[in-house]
Amino acid sequence: MTNKNLFKKIINFIKESITELKRVVWPSRKELKDSTIVVIFTVLIASFFVGIVDLIFVRLLTLVIG
Repeated sequence: MTNKNLFKKIINFIKESITELKRVVWPSRKELKDSTIVVIFTVLIASFFVGIVDLIFVRLLTLVIG
């Protein structure tokens, strides 16, 4: 592959990327805020669930081993 061919491919990639970014429908500030709240709430619930399951397994393992 020549340097000239590589340079053309890079330029083409950048042009296509710019074209695709113009087609993107960006979320409004309210949509972004609402989505962020949903993600944070979901992460908190998942973390709580994983923590409870971990605690249960640790207690069971302690009973079996100890």
